Amino acid sequence: MNTLFSSAIPKIIRETSDGYTPIEIRDDMFSRREIICTGKIDSDSANSLILQLRQLAYEDPYAEISMFINSPGGEVTSGLAIYDVMQTIPCKIRTVCTGMAASFGAVLFMAGDTREMLPHSKLMIHDPLIMGGGISGSALEVKKEAEKLIETKQILSEIIAKHSHRSLEEVSAKTEETTYFTPQEAIEFGIADKIISSFM
Repeated sequence: MNTLFSSAIPKIIRETSDGYTPIEIRDDMFSRREIICTGKIDSDSANSLILQLRQLAYEDPYAEISMFINSPGGEVTSGLAIYDVMQTIPCKIRTVCTGMAASFGAVLFMAGDTREMLPHSKLMIHDPLIMGGGISGSALEVKKEAEKLIETKQILSEIIAKHSHRSLEEVSAKTEETTYFTPQEAIEFGIADKIISSFM
């Protein structure tokens, strides 16, 4: 098996009955029940991950799925959609932090049944932010946006508290400011399980 290196998604060459066939590495990983969460979390990436999770659950509801995460986070609504599917399907999900799992990327990581971090990876959590350059509009519109933000903060704090077994007060103390965790710090806070040096 040889690897093709290019700026596009890497491919491997497999010998089949039809000759040599290039296969995207992501497809090969998917056949091993491994999926990737990289880049910004938005509706497109959420839809892709949800489809993959549901398909793997359909193929074998009892086999573990591995999700490799290296994401800066993104849209809360898209992240919650992925999170809800992770919690709903019957498969156990192993999450692996392969660089930086930040914001909702960290939330998805800590929602895994088994949560592993590479030695130099990091997690980052914070309160939800207003995107798009700030709030503008009437006083009533500003009030509504602030209420939505507080509601989102409560939802995320409850999720983090659930998966860390920490109180809401402890979680709020960490998310009021941007907080980074080394693997050992993440284990101590309850949002990771172990540090790994091999994927095998």
